[in-house]
Amino acid sequence: RFIQMEDEIAGIAATIGGSIAGRKALTATSGPGFSLKQENLGFAYIAEIPIVVVDVMRGGPSTGLPTRTAQQDVMQARWGTHGDHGTICYAPSSVQECYEIAIKAFNAAERYRQPVLILSDEIIGHMREKVVPPAIKPEDLVERKRPTDIPEKFVPYRPDPKDDLPCMASFGDGYTWHITGLTHNDWGFPTNNSDEIEKMMKRLMRKIDRFRDDIVEYETVLTDDADVLVLAYGSVARTSQRAVHEARTRGIKAGFFRPITLWPFPDKELEKLARKVKTIIVPELNCGQMVLEVERAVHGKAKVVAQNLVNGELFKPEDILSVIEEVA
Repeated sequence: RFIQMEDEIAGIAATIGGSIAGRKALTATSGPGFSLKQENLGFAYIAEIPIVVVDVMRGGPSTGLPTRTAQQDVMQARWGTHGDHGTICYAPSSVQECYEIAIKAFNAAERYRQPVLILSDEIIGHMREKVVPPAIKPEDLVERKRPTDIPEKFVPYRPDPKDDLPCMASFGDGYTWHITGLTHNDWGFPTNNSDEIEKMMKRLMRKIDRFRDDIVEYETVLTDDADVLVLAYGSVARTSQRAVHEARTRGIKAGFFRPITLWPFPDKELEKLARKVKTIIVPELNCGQMVLEVERAVHGKAKVVAQNLVNGELFKPEDILSVIEEVA
């Protein structure tokens, strides 16, 4: 069901309300709307409300470049709302993957009881491609854990000792629970107790760290013998792969790495590759955002070269190929 709200703030507020009522809910926007959604996004993080938020990135700041492409919201996806919290963020690079990642995003939101982000961009958003819907079985879809206690014994934020994740009741199911944007105890009521504050904050971070290996996704192409590695995501991944294959025809040992989850970032996997390659090129449609995460991950084991484009256009394969040839 589609509901048109009056603005971006109302859109995410209604999405949160729909989830609390027991529905799987999604809201979509672009950069300026993503900025407006940040306060309620933070509320969903601390209240542990499973929702999906799609940001089809365009140029900024402010109104910026409507209908022109960019990848300038990467760090906003991780740090846009104030306070510490774990983040799950996917970056599709095709229309097919948009379909598949939407399913994964809902599954992750329901499983880990938190918002999940999808960062697309204008190129992907306006692209038309053949989509083959995957065969989906009921067991492929994750439903949130429901309380097994009777309503009188329900403790809404008490984590299950098996996975450290609380169950979630829906409004209208007969369970009463308090929802707040304040730091709260297991009962959902605001607290100033230092031990309870620390317990809640560490659990919010731990539930992503603990399942990091289950969440992280990435793709590699021709990396076994690569000397030069191109790391790209979203629409830039497509032109980057073309450039890598062309470099191979010219005798350059180039490889490709695509983080499908921008957060958690596949840092351990990239660090292993960094031990073998000499240079990592990071083409991005921004002034250099994901390259900072790449530099953190590789720990100086390989040279990292940023390639940035911020004019509303997409890289051409030859643009990336020229940098590959330069560093090879």
